[in-house]
Amino acid sequence: MFVGLDMGTSIVKAVAFAEDGSALGSHSTPISLGGSGDHVEQDVEEVVGAAREVLAAVGEGRAPALVAITGQGDGLWLVDAAGRAVRPALSWMDGRAGALVAEWMADGTAELMYRRTGNVLFPGSPGPLLAWLDRHEPRSLDAAATAACCKDVVQLRLTGERGTDLSDASVPFLDPRTRAYSPEALDALGVGHRAGLLPPIAATLPAGRARGELPGLPEGTPVTSGPYDLPASAIGAGVTEPGDGLLIVGTTLACQVVVESVAFDADPVGFHLATARPDRHMRALPAMTGTVALDWVLGITGASHAQVSGMLAESPRGARGVAALPYLSPSGERAPFVAPFARAEFTGLDLRASRADLVRAMCEAIAFAARHCLEAAGLTGGLAVCGGGVRSLAWLRLFADVLGRPLRVARGPEPGARGAVLAAIAARGGELGHGVDTAAWTAPEAVVEPDPAGVAFYAQAYAEYLSRVAAARARWRGPAPTLPPRSAPAPQPLRPPAKPLIT
Repeated sequence: MFVGLDMGTSIVKAVAFAEDGSALGSHSTPISLGGSGDHVEQDVEEVVGAAREVLAAVGEGRAPALVAITGQGDGLWLVDAAGRAVRPALSWMDGRAGALVAEWMADGTAELMYRRTGNVLFPGSPGPLLAWLDRHEPRSLDAAATAACCKDVVQLRLTGERGTDLSDASVPFLDPRTRAYSPEALDALGVGHRAGLLPPIAATLPAGRARGELPGLPEGTPVTSGPYDLPASAIGAGVTEPGDGLLIVGTTLACQVVVESVAFDADPVGFHLATARPDRHMRALPAMTGTVALDWVLGITGASHAQVSGMLAESPRGARGVAALPYLSPSGERAPFVAPFARAEFTGLDLRASRADLVRAMCEAIAFAARHCLEAAGLTGGLAVCGGGVRSLAWLRLFADVLGRPLRVARGPEPGARGAVLAAIAARGGELGHGVDTAAWTAPEAVVEPDPAGVAFYAQAYAEYLSRVAAARARWRGPAPTLPPRSAPAPQPLRPPAKPLIT
């Protein structure tokens, strides 16, 4: 039995897998986010306690051959030598370093960092947070032994081993050419004197052995940390060859493509996440739009997720001339372009437009945004999909038509936990003494084929979408107007269907 532990932002999950890749059981528990305003923090002890809880529950008394940890990336988790918090963890959602990032974008530091690392800066990544604390809370840094990411803190607490993997080290200090932290990048953000806080980078994955403090996890059990959830999900979906991609249709769209080298000369956008192979990187373009935009339009139309398939059937391709841009995030868009003042819009409306037309127009716009990101990332091969949005077969077929290629629905449950286990087995090799069939573990649950008529229609519609985006970007040159607060119907949460929609 192998256990994958996924340290999410709001939920911690553990999945037990048999040697053939089938799920033996799973357990999850929620964790909380604290702070106020643009300060978003998490209690390290609560998070570690949640990891212990799900690990103890998932095996039902059976000892695993391996525990592989993945989870949320970025943020800054300051702990002492024993892995105990010196202050609450700063989440990847934290915005306190926003003014610093704006300064660096204005003075050229952000572009210099991209040319050195292949990764953009954003407020919730470790570099800006480390720089902010160095300016405003230096005593917290003085008290810490390690500035790590979530999964690495859990690894430290379970095994006593300090380290991180290449994927989490990538943003923002890793030099992909040397596969080590870049002194120039550290100095550019003014934190070169804090380099000792960064955990050592493992050549494959940080590996240790359980200290025997947890029921069901005997002393000596192998424990690994990484990759973090985005590249781990790609591995779990079987996305490992250059040109192949993964689309995660979640609250936001996480678009990734395997590439052989880092595009240092490209427009500074997105990330290049290093892997265990020097000639493999995950080109990640995580958009800010996704199912959150669908939730919003469902909320204002008073529709439910259960009605989406029916509405897509009711409104024809092109939504009777209604079109949308899906950029609803108050912080604008970050992929495949950076536009802090990007805003959504509907066009082509008249009195004949229906609720179904609005829903279809937004579903199409989200699919266009995914294509925009995947093309910018270099997608040329096969495409796997996962996430909450794939529960709707009708929307999934729309994605296939817009993207013009078959969609491989990733095997569940939890592709991230599955990918963490596969990465751990590969890193530890014959030490585990098991022969795991990776192809069987990553075989898709279904393949959704595009409709040739839909592909032809959406090729033209996508070109029109790009024209609308270009026109809108010319207007996104200054702060968006601040609107007074007003009451509005709350968007309904994404609910799982009563029965599987994809067979």
